[in-house]
Amino acid sequence: MKLEGNTKIFLAPFIFIISFIKHFFIGVKFIFFDVWKNIFGYQKAKSDFRKREKNGIEKANSNNVPAKKEEDVHVLTYAEKERINREKNNLIKEMQAEAKLRKVNKEYYTYYGTDQNGKKVKGTMSATNKITLHNFLASEGINVYKVEKNNLANFLKKIGFEREHELSTKDLIFWLTQVATYLKAGITLNDTIKLMTKQASKDPNKKKIYQAISYELTLGENFSTALASLGNIFPSLLINMIKSAEATGEIIKTLDDMAEYYTEVDKTRKEMISAIIYPTILLVFAIAVLTFIMIYVIPEFIKVYNNAGITVSGFTLTIINISKFMTSNINLLIVILLVVILTALIMYRNVKSFRKSIQTIGMRIPFFGKIIIYHEITLFTKTFASLLKNSVYITSSMEILTNITNNEVYKDIMIETISNIASGEKISLSFENKWCIPDVAYYMIVTGESTGELSLMMEKVASYYSDLHKSKVTNLKSFLEPIMIVILALIVGIIILAVVIPMFSLYGQIS
Repeated sequence: MKLEGNTKIFLAPFIFIISFIKHFFIGVKFIFFDVWKNIFGYQKAKSDFRKREKNGIEKANSNNVPAKKEEDVHVLTYAEKERINREKNNLIKEMQAEAKLRKVNKEYYTYYGTDQNGKKVKGTMSATNKITLHNFLASEGINVYKVEKNNLANFLKKIGFEREHELSTKDLIFWLTQVATYLKAGITLNDTIKLMTKQASKDPNKKKIYQAISYELTLGENFSTALASLGNIFPSLLINMIKSAEATGEIIKTLDDMAEYYTEVDKTRKEMISAIIYPTILLVFAIAVLTFIMIYVIPEFIKVYNNAGITVSGFTLTIINISKFMTSNINLLIVILLVVILTALIMYRNVKSFRKSIQTIGMRIPFFGKIIIYHEITLFTKTFASLLKNSVYITSSMEILTNITNNEVYKDIMIETISNIASGEKISLSFENKWCIPDVAYYMIVTGESTGELSLMMEKVASYYSDLHKSKVTNLKSFLEPIMIVILALIVGIIILAVVIPMFSLYGQIS
């Protein structure tokens, strides 16, 4: 007990010091942190209460219009307000001058303004004049104070280099589905496009497209006219379909049908790309393996032959000479290969006769040619059926079909069909005895004409050849890989055997 009491006496000073330090820091924290925190907290709460009270009064005085958040409001300086007023007055004078010109041609304009929160905004739009652009932007809640021509964009448009490009199939399908859904919900077309414009605020390209459509609708144009005014952004097939739907009042149904149509077309296109890419990759791989053998493997055998004094002849000598030529001229061969590829691509894109010849050769290739033909027949009949179902004129249908395919062989058939229709001939006459038109497709077109059910027959042809196309692509993937492997193995085996045979004579000399 005595030892325990002495221990407590000994530890007492240390316990006191620790307790003193602990409470010292607690006091410092209270004085320099807690007190000031409470003071600032009270001031902030008081300020927030006054703001809420003020906003509540403003809300009551503005027929329940929600008050703007303080951080969203941008206050302009006096100098900026003066500059904006001057530019706005200049804009009014320019619009008054343009009103007398009554200009119809559209040009690109860059506008400057402030939104409902006072934040500065800037953008570029195509418009007939400054007045219509100003009125449209005003309806969008933008206070425009300056509009000027975008000379660069107008110059690019004049030389044929448009800023806008056609929507991708994926984006087009999504857009069609969205518009159809909003219209089904009872929202007007103009409000639908405006709503989609707000949703596309993070995608400037889509926002610009939707703004342009909304601008045309605000001017009183039809939906089809609004889409057509955007140039190549929307396909001519869709524009003509909507134009026919406007006359019949079936826009929602047409949008649903077109979304389904482009979904099927996109699926067929991907299958076609898959069919082309797969053999291309195998071919490139085979060429790469052969090049590696000729440049890196064969020279090692040549060194062995030279050191051993072996004389080669026949096929082995041919392989060795090819290897020596490739090794010493590899850079030149690469340059020539690139030039040939680039020249072929440029000619394919710009020279119709060359493009038609390549496409004809491709469709004549056994097995692979059938895939191209079935793809083109599926695309043609599916599109033609959609056009007929939506009561698009035959001549307009053929013009659309001429532009929807890049195959010159089928384009010529479409042009011939237009001529036959103009002279009162049957559509099927253009497809008779054509090597690129399967007999089944031709006879079904003839049946459709004779029964008056051409649209229905076209749908059946599209379904039939779509299934055939899928089957051919699947078979191509199944059989092409082993065939390419066997061919590559044979070529490589023959080359290796040709350079290994002389080694047996060396073994004979050694033995």
